[in-house]
Amino acid sequence: MPAKPKRVFLALGWYDYRLHQGIEKYAQEHGWHLYSDYTREKIIPWGWEGDGILAWLGAGDDLAEFVTSAKLPTVDFSCRRPQLKFPRVLEDHAHAARLAAEHFLTRGFTNFCFYSDANNWSYEERGSGFLKVLAESGHNGAWLRWLESPVYTTGRQEWQRKRKWLATQMKQAVKPLAVFAANDQQALDLLESCQSANLKTPEEVAILGAENYLLAPDVMPTPISSVDTNLEVLGYRGAELLDQLMTGRKPPVDPIRIPAAGVVVRQSSDILTITHQGVARSLRYIWDHGHEPICIKDLAGVAAMSQRGLHKAFLEYLDRTPGQELQRVRIERAKKLLAGTNQKVETIAHESGYQSINSFCVAFKRTTGMSAKKFREKMRR
Repeated sequence: MPAKPKRVFLALGWYDYRLHQGIEKYAQEHGWHLYSDYTREKIIPWGWEGDGILAWLGAGDDLAEFVTSAKLPTVDFSCRRPQLKFPRVLEDHAHAARLAAEHFLTRGFTNFCFYSDANNWSYEERGSGFLKVLAESGHNGAWLRWLESPVYTTGRQEWQRKRKWLATQMKQAVKPLAVFAANDQQALDLLESCQSANLKTPEEVAILGAENYLLAPDVMPTPISSVDTNLEVLGYRGAELLDQLMTGRKPPVDPIRIPAAGVVVRQSSDILTITHQGVARSLRYIWDHGHEPICIKDLAGVAAMSQRGLHKAFLEYLDRTPGQELQRVRIERAKKLLAGTNQKVETIAHESGYQSINSFCVAFKRTTGMSAKKFREKMRR
């Protein structure tokens, strides 16, 4: 007789279609029956009987009570309730923050800010990670917290007061300013506040959001850049872990962290503040052609400079060499391909701009501290 399909309940107090897609993909591959009454209708099926639960336990004590009382194998995608000792699969907010900081640093910014409008564990991790990377690079950054504003309020006046306060903060900040917002909606609040203050984006205030969930962003007057936090992979890996728990495997001691997929660059942050034209031209060339077999000689030609002069200018304006920037771009591309595809390492090396598998393996291990194979295994775990 065929095995009885596993019955899995989706107790997702926060919805994103990409998380659902990841869960759905795993369920289709393994013949699960998914129950999603709560996700769709916010109906808690007290007394439901099944095999496991995938949860996002944010707001709502009743949902947390239901999941706890079910006493079934459970995976939580949130750390909102750390007192509940469920195995967790979480976004790697520190990695997303590093990508955000590197995005701005590479463009030559020296003034930085993180903005959040609520107390949330994910915002805290993103903000702390962003400021940490800046500090490692010798820069300081401010943290604008709406909840700590002297004009903070709730209720019907909150939206207008928050926008007015944000506009004032942006006006007073030293320009050009790079702002990483806790999520895309807060990035949109920033953008509209800048518009009301007649501040140009990205020329005066460059804005980057997180989660990449705004609807139709590319048709906005100023499309907003965002860090893609890899939610489809998050859903798939969460379902995979739950499957292991339902077959008797021991839960991992620590949460499994899913690294961000990368920065989706749009108009709101697509600017170079570097005044040196040769450095700016070669940077653009690296970003557009880094996956091709280009070399430092090509970069010097684009910059119309000698290789020695370009090397010196890069160190002055970016505190890194052209070769280091080229390698950074290539390794980030390789990471994305290793985590998100089943391509052979040799193919990934070629598609990341390396002419030999040996040079790729040496560069990858020097940068990440592990081999490409180990990195892929870590992502798959």
